[in-house]
Amino acid sequence: MNVFLICLTVLLAYLLGSIPTAVWYGQGFFGIDIRTKGSGNAGATNTFRVLGKRAGTIVMLVDVLKGYTAAMLSMLLWYLDVITYREILTFELVFGLVAVIGHLYPVFAGFKGGKGVATLLGMILAIHPEMAAVCIGIFLLVVIASQYVSLGSILAALAFPVLLLLRIFGQKESPLLIVFGFIIFLMVVLTHQKNIARLLRGQENRTVLIRLRKKRDPQ
Repeated sequence: MNVFLICLTVLLAYLLGSIPTAVWYGQGFFGIDIRTKGSGNAGATNTFRVLGKRAGTIVMLVDVLKGYTAAMLSMLLWYLDVITYREILTFELVFGLVAVIGHLYPVFAGFKGGKGVATLLGMILAIHPEMAAVCIGIFLLVVIASQYVSLGSILAALAFPVLLLLRIFGQKESPLLIVFGFIIFLMVVLTHQKNIARLLRGQENRTVLIRLRKKRDPQ
């Protein structure tokens, strides 16, 4: 095992995660720092809310790609015979989580980033695409029903390890993946503490769709 190459790849995963998509897009195309608008979060949801659907979609896709690419770096190490086939999952999880940390604390944006949900999704897409699709479905159902993106993110994150335990695909899942699934859920809860507090008080921001409907309906 080449420790130097592994450390270099960890650094690369962090730098990928550190790309502050929302910040750079907002500054480059709108001349504003997204962290000074809306909720102050440098993520896709706030970008949708402040800059619109197109900007939010682009930011979300790039953030997902960051997590996916970081996790797939393990395949490169396997191809180079740095790690064995049995170690691929372990390094997918390590590199993916490092990218999420980069998103939360980006070196390119003063260590003030987003909440990492899109980057987490990218990591899960690389590791378990079927479960990622299920979690996306759960997220969309919760958001449509409740109009709270934060609630959808939290419940989708919880569903990932729970559904792995329930073996919904009829196969025994890796215990390591299940443990990391609960770690991922804990990370989402920790990064959404303020959202959870607002949800409990009934003060959480609803989706942009609801606000647009209100503007169209003068009542």
